[in-house]
Amino acid sequence: MAKELTNKDENYSQWYNDLVVKADLAENSAVRGCMVIKPYGYSIWEKIQALLDKAFKETGHVNAYFPLFIPKSFFSKEANHVEGFAKECAVVTHYRLKNADNGKGVVVDEDAKLEEELIIRPTSETIIWNSYKNWIQSYRDLPLLINQWANIVRWEMRTRLFLRTAEFLWQEGHTAHATKQEAQEEALRILDLYVDFIEKCMAIPVIKGDKTETERFAGAENTYTFEALMQDGKALQTGTSHFLGQNFAKAFDVKFTSKEGKEEFVWATSWGVTTRLIGALIMAHSDNNGLIIPPKIAPIHVVIVPIYKNNDQFNKISKLASEIKTKLESKGMSVKYDDRDTHKPGWKFAEYELKGVPVRLAIGPRDIENNTVEVARRDNLEKNTVPVNGIEDYITDLLEKIQQNMYDKALAFRTKNTFKVDDWNEFKRIMSTTGGFVLAHWDGTNETELKIKEETKATIRCIPFDSSSEKGKCIYSGKPSKQRVLFAIAY
Repeated sequence: MAKELTNKDENYSQWYNDLVVKADLAENSAVRGCMVIKPYGYSIWEKIQALLDKAFKETGHVNAYFPLFIPKSFFSKEANHVEGFAKECAVVTHYRLKNADNGKGVVVDEDAKLEEELIIRPTSETIIWNSYKNWIQSYRDLPLLINQWANIVRWEMRTRLFLRTAEFLWQEGHTAHATKQEAQEEALRILDLYVDFIEKCMAIPVIKGDKTETERFAGAENTYTFEALMQDGKALQTGTSHFLGQNFAKAFDVKFTSKEGKEEFVWATSWGVTTRLIGALIMAHSDNNGLIIPPKIAPIHVVIVPIYKNNDQFNKISKLASEIKTKLESKGMSVKYDDRDTHKPGWKFAEYELKGVPVRLAIGPRDIENNTVEVARRDNLEKNTVPVNGIEDYITDLLEKIQQNMYDKALAFRTKNTFKVDDWNEFKRIMSTTGGFVLAHWDGTNETELKIKEETKATIRCIPFDSSSEKGKCIYSGKPSKQRVLFAIAY
């Protein structure tokens, strides 16, 4: 199966596309620009969803659901918001079909035009804040901490499975607060929650910081991001958290009566991550043999493959496999015993390597005699023969080691491919060859930011939080700069 993958060092883009399809994660649908997320791909999303949902609820957030359709007039209420999404909106103009006059198929009924067009949800700030107007009257109603798991539609000309599709899945948090400080703290709290998840569960190191004015979410006062570096040297924005100020509260007239009896506009945040995280998982860790999935988000932690020549051997191996499966499951692991007789062991080995299952156990006749099992790690392909006695503790420890090793490897790659650059020619050389993260000075103007993008395709991914004040000269204009910012070519 791995032989069917394009070598990632020769054609990274094709390798990615091959892997998504061959590993049974997703495929293109009959609807242009949309994807079908297949069961194995969706099971990874379910793991991500479950872990994040638990974290949201532990911090006081609750789930709700709002309509897929948003009246067009709602988008006119917040000028920056409508400008930011206008070109990506899918619009519903009619409410029924009719049989064609020639009897061939159906057509839109021209007499069924909607009085007001409906926008298919590109994001939910407007529809949610219209509801918040009815939900919030007093300081006692705040803070309001709502999250929604939903689908989103944004027209895309150039699509790629998981990374950029016309429809995708996400969660979007929308919170309302009595003070500016509380809202700002919320936006940063969620940013830290995301970073903790992606580093500890997905084993992907990220850099967090502020977006520049041109890169901010439409309608936000501040956008906070966390950026990851993929194995081809390109950046991927893995999630964002926005401080919205009072923009949407004013647009939808959402006020509350304070403790002092004054009527004030509420303060807001919004934040979200999407199925793009699966794309990040693939590109940050996987190799020419297929996926490599961190144990904490792996749908299957351990697969057991029997190797036998006759029914007597099969029965003995199955008995031992069942015992091992029970032991591992008692430790909270997801275990699959693949006893299909339609495929040979070598084929199964290749399949589970391709699908990135963290640990593979192989049991043959000799293992029955010696009461051992062969253990193969997916992250580095190492194999060891291990006693069955105590196997549950051994595999528990091994999964922790795999998780940490994957993070360490990704961090080492990022460190190796992060550069401090002060020369414009060197900046251009890096962007046109190896890629990577470049820390360079910027004069703070939108004009310079745009020119750098036009000449190199590199954008300012963020103004890192941990970058200390370091005066210098802008990499492009030579004008004074207060600190370095993070540049990269991005997906």
